[in-house]
Amino acid sequence: MRIAVIDLGTNTFHLVIAEVEKDSHTILYRDRKPVKIGEKGINKGEITPQAWERALHTILEFKEIIVKHDISEIFATATSAIRSANNGEALAKEIYRLTGIEIEIISGLREAELIHLGAKEALDFGTEKSLIMDIGGGSIEFIIADSRKAYWMQSFEVGCQRLIERFHKNDPITSEEMDDLHEFFKNELTKLFEVCKEHQPTTLIGCSGAFDTLSDIHCVLEEKTIDENETELPLDIPAFNGIYPELIKKNRKERLSIPGMIEMRVDMIVVACVLIDFIICKLSLSDIRVSAYALKEGILFNVLRKFQAR
Repeated sequence: MRIAVIDLGTNTFHLVIAEVEKDSHTILYRDRKPVKIGEKGINKGEITPQAWERALHTILEFKEIIVKHDISEIFATATSAIRSANNGEALAKEIYRLTGIEIEIISGLREAELIHLGAKEALDFGTEKSLIMDIGGGSIEFIIADSRKAYWMQSFEVGCQRLIERFHKNDPITSEEMDDLHEFFKNELTKLFEVCKEHQPTTLIGCSGAFDTLSDIHCVLEEKTIDENETELPLDIPAFNGIYPELIKKNRKERLSIPGMIEMRVDMIVVACVLIDFIICKLSLSDIRVSAYALKEGILFNVLRKFQAR
């Protein structure tokens, strides 16, 4: 059976097509498009007409690809930008009308559950607790887990598109803007810090987005080649500490010239890295690991579980 997974994120739409068998799966196709559905509207609770058109255009492209692959089932989920917009459900209905693709608008908690499912398929967490973080454009999901179970998870509507439009007015970012971000994190992530005091995670596990790009930059710097089937991507705290100061002192054009940087990440990576640095320092984390799997893979593995249970 062939299935398609579509992840309608705030910044990027992803498409994964897989051949699913009873005990295994094979990825046949991957694609991602920088739709930026939250741009200029996310803090107002709306999807702008321009973002609406980009979303429809991308889904119609995805539908053409899906038809060519003879898909049995489509699993499409929408996250923060669509769930928090007053016209988000209307967009989902319009997508269904045009393509027949039904969009499931998932809660932040469900998003965290699926991210955890994806990450634990990618990595062996070991016996010590880790803090899993997925930095999206609209929301950020945190999960505390070890190899046995997840102890706590929560989604915070403080994603990078929201942060950029609220705080990152200058380019390069100013020290005052960074101070404002730090103060915002202190106030908005209070629950996270309380729970971390109880569970004492030691490692940060990053999923998708900025973490992928940081790993790409690190690999270029160190001349490392990564197999496309690897489920853990190279990055550690010394590598992050080497890259971070360069990112925050450069403007957009200069960041884009960094080997390993891609255009769809060049805007959001600054506020993402300010957050990563803040979390590492605030929680005294000793290591970073990067999972190659996140939400879309979590959706895929959730489908596999159901298929195996039949």
